Amino acid sequence: MILDGTPLALQLRELPQPEPAPGQVLIAVHACGICRTDLHILDAELHEPKLPLVPGHQIVGTVAALGAGVDSFAVGERVGVPWLGATCGQCRYCQSGRENLCAQARFTGYHLDGGFAEYAVAAASFCFPIPPNYSDEHAAPLLCAGLIGYRSLVMAGDAQRIGLYGIGAAAHIIAQVARFLGREVYAFTREGDLASQAFARSLGAVWAGASSERPPQELDAAIIFAPVGALVPQALGCVARGGRVVCAGIHMSDIPAFRYELLWGERSVHSVANLTRKDGRDFLALAAQTTLHTEVTTFPLEAAGAGLQALRAGRFQGAGVLLCR
Repeated sequence: MILDGTPLALQLRELPQPEPAPGQVLIAVHACGICRTDLHILDAELHEPKLPLVPGHQIVGTVAALGAGVDSFAVGERVGVPWLGATCGQCRYCQSGRENLCAQARFTGYHLDGGFAEYAVAAASFCFPIPPNYSDEHAAPLLCAGLIGYRSLVMAGDAQRIGLYGIGAAAHIIAQVARFLGREVYAFTREGDLASQAFARSLGAVWAGASSERPPQELDAAIIFAPVGALVPQALGCVARGGRVVCAGIHMSDIPAFRYELLWGERSVHSVANLTRKDGRDFLALAAQTTLHTEVTTFPLEAAGAGLQALRAGRFQGAGVLLCR
C-alpha cells in the first residue's frame, strides 16, 4: 500500500521485491500494526515523509534474505521492526544513550518504506527478536504501542497511582504492564465512552471515567496518549505535588493556557520522543516474562485504508493490525 498523491491517499500497487543492502535484512512481512502516527502522516500533521511511501512501523515477519555482513539473524528467524530505523551513531545524543533524539534519525514508515507490504527491508541492527509467546498479529502492537507506552511508563518514574488518558493501543498494553509491576491504574476516556471504560476495568484499572472527571485519589503521574493538548491542564489538576504529566504522542494539538497553580508544587510536564533500542530490548524481555493480552482487530493488507479510518473513528478496542500474507 503506497501513500502518495494530493491529497495523500493509500493506493494498492505492485512493486518489485526489495533487495537487502549491506547490513540489512529482507523480511517477509506477516503482520503490521496500524498506528495513530500513520494517521498523522496521512493527514499531513507530520511534514517530512518520503513520498511515495510504504507506511507501517510495527512489522513482524520472518527473515527471507540477509544483506552482506549480517550475522545477528538467520534466514527463517522471526523479527520485529519498530519506528526507529536508523541513527547517525556519532552525535552527542547517540553517544549518551539518547539515540531517540538524534537529528539524523530515520523512521520506519516515514523516512523509510515500512510494513504495509508483503516484503520490507530494514537495518538488522534496528530489528528485534520476537518473544515466542506471541503470535504475529498479537506481537505487532508491541513494537510501537508497547514500546512508546513503556518509555512513557519509565518516564513516569516510580509512580504508584498512574492515570492513562486515551485507552487505545498503547494504554491497553501499558495498563497491563503497570499492573504487573504492582501499580494502580486510573483510566480516562472520552465523555460517555462507557465501552472503553469497561475495557479499561477489564485490564485491571481500579477506576475509569471521563477525562473531565477527577479520580477518587490524587495521581502520582499521568500519561496522555490522546493527541489532545487540552488534556495537559486537566491531568495537571489530577496529579499530586511532585507529580509528572507525560505526553506520549508524536503529535498533539496546542496546549491551552492554564493557571500557574496547576504547575506549582513541583509538578512537571514531559514529552516522549521516539524510542531507543534499549527500550526495545528491555520491554520485549519484560513481555517475554508474562503474556500481555493485545486486543487486535485485523484487516487484510488491501484494506489498510479502511483500517486507518476505523482507527480514526474509534470503531475497535485495542490495536488494529494488517495481515500481509
